[in-house]
Amino acid sequence: MNFDYSGKRFSGERVKGQMEAETKNEALNELEQGGIIVVSITETKPWNKDISWNRRLKNKDFVVFLRQYATLIHAGISISEATKTMGRQTGNATLQSALEDIDKQLERGEGLSVAADRHPDVFPELLVNMIHAGEASGKLDEILNEMADYYEKEHSNRRKLVSALMYPSIVGIITLLLTMFLLMFVVPQFVSMFESFGEDIPAYTQLVLSLSDWVSAYWWMLLVLVVVGVLVYKYAVQFPAVVYRMDYFKMKCPFLGRLAHKAVLVRMTQTLSTLVNSSVPILQALEITERVVGNKVMQHVLADARESLESGESMTRAMEDHWAFPPLVVQMVQIGEKTGTLDHMLQKAAKFYEEDLDQMANRIQTLIEPIMIILLTVIVGSVIVSVVLPMFSLFENIQ
Repeated sequence: MNFDYSGKRFSGERVKGQMEAETKNEALNELEQGGIIVVSITETKPWNKDISWNRRLKNKDFVVFLRQYATLIHAGISISEATKTMGRQTGNATLQSALEDIDKQLERGEGLSVAADRHPDVFPELLVNMIHAGEASGKLDEILNEMADYYEKEHSNRRKLVSALMYPSIVGIITLLLTMFLLMFVVPQFVSMFESFGEDIPAYTQLVLSLSDWVSAYWWMLLVLVVVGVLVYKYAVQFPAVVYRMDYFKMKCPFLGRLAHKAVLVRMTQTLSTLVNSSVPILQALEITERVVGNKVMQHVLADARESLESGESMTRAMEDHWAFPPLVVQMVQIGEKTGTLDHMLQKAAKFYEEDLDQMANRIQTLIEPIMIILLTVIVGSVIVSVVLPMFSLFENIQ
């Protein structure tokens, strides 16, 4: 680990620099032995070209890592040796760095979950808690395989959402760019021609010409609006109340709201069922699911369900009174609570909504493609018609 430090010697001379040490305490001891009174010391990560270019760990690589790690542990190899092996063979610099540090922590007697928790950029909170459950139950290899399945499903569901939204987004951007190109570069070429006609220009054409003049003069305002919008968004998401309203709108907005709602339900039921199935206490499982579900509306309902359980009532009390939980989920949770098969019932609900999400995403793609093509045709065609319309008037006058 690297540390930046500043301090002064016993003589009063101020010093600052950078050093390497295994821990912060070790760095402090070494500096004090060198006659330096430390004023401040902070850990820094050295700039590394490989990490900067390969910072993001792909979902596919992460799933493969979990499966291979589970295989090594299942084969009877110690966690420390399995960690060393995975660190040597991985091709991702970020994962390799994390595994090297985890191996050092394991050699000092730390648990795998505690060591993994030091690297939230690689090991998500849910995985860290599941590893802790695996250590406690002695089924770490099974837990790692379960989490590999979980992240595969989560990635697949995310791809369905992206695929459903990708086509309209691309067509919308193309439509905007093409319209701006016509207004800024094509329509102005006909202005002098229209003026030489000596005829009255149709009102519709005059409107398009005025729009063309405005876009040509103030196109930069669109860029400013985009930048301001991004900055306002980044500022607004710092406030929980704003994020809650945004998540509410995502789940309630026409057309795509149901898709977003089902995606949240899939994530919630999959996460909670995985935790309960791994013998994580239900209150802790609800608390973890709250933090990783990724939706403030669902988070608030889960918090109410946890409080209901803590007070000795059923967790479904909060769910059945809220629109975010369909009757099917509430009924399955009720049955699971009564029969002691909550993890199984949640898995069934997750599978049902996952299939429903897949079908809905396909329907939206099938329906939205012709709509976007028609929209593109109407917008671009309207600009072209505004140019052609005065020509027809001229030809009629000539005849």
